Amino acid sequence: MSGLRLDKAALVHIALIAILFGLQFVLPEYHHLSLARIMVLATYAVGYNLLFGYAGLLSLGHAMFFAAGLYGAGLTAYHLGWEAPAALGAGVLAGLGFSCAVGLIVLRTTGVSFMIVTMMFAQACYLLTFYFGDLTRGDEGLTIPQALRSFTALGLPVDLANPAVRYNLALALLALAIAITFAIVRAPAGRVLVAIRENEERTTMLGYGTFRYKLLALVLSGAIAAAAGAAYGLLFGYVGSTFASIQYSILPLLWTLMGGAGTVAGPFFGTLIMFYLGDVSSGYTSAYLLVVGIALVLLVLFFPKGLLGTLRQKWLPWLP
Repeated sequence: MSGLRLDKAALVHIALIAILFGLQFVLPEYHHLSLARIMVLATYAVGYNLLFGYAGLLSLGHAMFFAAGLYGAGLTAYHLGWEAPAALGAGVLAGLGFSCAVGLIVLRTTGVSFMIVTMMFAQACYLLTFYFGDLTRGDEGLTIPQALRSFTALGLPVDLANPAVRYNLALALLALAIAITFAIVRAPAGRVLVAIRENEERTTMLGYGTFRYKLLALVLSGAIAAAAGAAYGLLFGYVGSTFASIQYSILPLLWTLMGGAGTVAGPFFGTLIMFYLGDVSSGYTSAYLLVVGIALVLLVLFFPKGLLGTLRQKWLPWLP
């Protein structure tokens, strides 16, 4: 029965990726670009969900990991002329190293203290993007030239500005993040993370080193967020301080809550809904954030565990 549930759950997520792959052939240009952007941001939310949804650690500073990847890739490409694959690797390594260093400090706190400390670190990183304005250009940001977003792979030219290439690379990144999360939550380590979320003291009494598991969750979450940031900068050709602001620490939390914290695919659906909710409502009113706020209130009332979380609770208990 366990194998059947695993197969069913895996097939659902494979079907989601297959549907997203097929949509590129029928979507108009605007939505083609929008969905590519959504998939990169959803990757960021998937990484956040690994820490918040499964380990139960509420971070208010995750933008620092997204920005580490964004600037790690953007600065090496813009100032050093690195090709996109090398710049992407630099962004991921920057996020990986940074999340490890920060994790060793912030995980010495819990609860509200953890939220405050992560926010403080993120705000410090945000201010650094202005302090080193000669390199980053602050809010103005850097526009990565198309020439730096083109490279050769296996003898074939690859242009990241090409809509089809951009879409499929964004999809591949999202699929990889979902696969990693799916594998982790089905593994013994994932069970321990859920146990920590539910009752850390009891998990410690059972003999598990909770600090080690929480650090693992934070580092993996930070690395996925950094990969999303690096991909965003390279695929869309822009790097700016806005992505290091508190707004980009709160957004993945809202995306995760809307889609369903502690569900593998929930962050994608949350990102998709909130993106289009803001996009459509902004065409009718300048107070589009009010519409988003009302939607969140309705969500809490009718889907207290998010869309997929509520579906799992009521009808689909096998959903990971």
